[in-house]
Amino acid sequence: MRILEEARALQRLGHKVTIVTYHNGRDLADLDIQRTLPIPWRQHYEVGSSRHKIAFDGLLGLKTISLLMRRRFDVIHAHLHEGALIGLVFGRLFGIPVLFDFQGSLTEEMIDHKFLRRDGLAYGPLRRLERWIDQTPSLIFTSSSNAERVLVEDFQCKPEQICPLPDCVDTQIFRPAAGFDPGQLTSLRQQLGIPEEARIIVYLGLLAEYQGTGHLLEAMAKIRALHDDVYLLLMGFPGIDHYRRIADALGVTDRVIFTGRVPYEDAPQFLALGDIAVAPKLSLTEGAGKLLNYMAMALPTVAFDTPVAHEYLGTSGVFAERGDAASLAEKLLMLLDDQGKRQVLGHSLRQRAVERFEWRYAAHTIVQAYQQIVTPGARETVQQSDVPWADRA
Repeated sequence: MRILEEARALQRLGHKVTIVTYHNGRDLADLDIQRTLPIPWRQHYEVGSSRHKIAFDGLLGLKTISLLMRRRFDVIHAHLHEGALIGLVFGRLFGIPVLFDFQGSLTEEMIDHKFLRRDGLAYGPLRRLERWIDQTPSLIFTSSSNAERVLVEDFQCKPEQICPLPDCVDTQIFRPAAGFDPGQLTSLRQQLGIPEEARIIVYLGLLAEYQGTGHLLEAMAKIRALHDDVYLLLMGFPGIDHYRRIADALGVTDRVIFTGRVPYEDAPQFLALGDIAVAPKLSLTEGAGKLLNYMAMALPTVAFDTPVAHEYLGTSGVFAERGDAASLAEKLLMLLDDQGKRQVLGHSLRQRAVERFEWRYAAHTIVQAYQQIVTPGARETVQQSDVPWADRA
């Protein structure tokens, strides 16, 4: 979502943006998306770490260099460490400055995904590679102050190399439920099989243990034991079958609605069904962009107590003890039972999103960063520049 919104914000300012990404995915009419060739033995790819990513990233590198050989670009805006590595290698070859959009530690993410062990043989070399990737770009965007701290303290990056650019949200698209057609919301609710009088907890994002999905289902079991009218609208992927089995074992299958992947343009309408939102992410290093969607929708939000969650939600968030399903259930129940508090927190979060996290403001920061890293002769023409983005989205 960050890549999508950054690209659209830049295009609104008159820039030409080319997104270079993997074979799988959904193309959008308003974006120039260049995809790699598929690999025959893997027609899809997993979210997160996988040995198959080596082949995917090799193809991403080939696609990137083919574009650089045929077209002129002024800046390479690289997302995540794979994109940054590709960008740094070819940026040096073609003399193009590289901006790295940092979303969290590569090795810590691999550990979160159970793909790497801290005491394993591969940890040391990968950590050193990550340090080189972090230290080499002309400039680094970080989505949170916590990410800036990680870069400086853990990877010895220079503070002047780092430019904060929080995740943002389009508050005209993600808006309170009152801004939607009531008939359409009622119809969607009926399609999902949720009774009219039921209260709804919404979650939008990946389904994974480091995202706290298992803890959320455990919390729902505790809520179900006390309130029979609460439903969880669980929007996301992958691992749907796995988490359905867990929900079944916990006895909450009839109160958890698995929607699977929700198209980005449909997400606001689905979120508008919610009474409260939840973000039980466990990772201490990754961003949490979904929080901004909740905030813009004026949804009171319960999150696990992490630095990033505090940074976005501020004093208007409700925080459960990290990794504790009982604490998560307690905080969710507290909001479900207090309509007045829900309204106050929802309004405050909406105002916070509008005032601090709008993409139209962030776009100017991106342009200023480009102007900072391009060569002096290109500064006057940067408004007409092409910007290829190497990414994993």
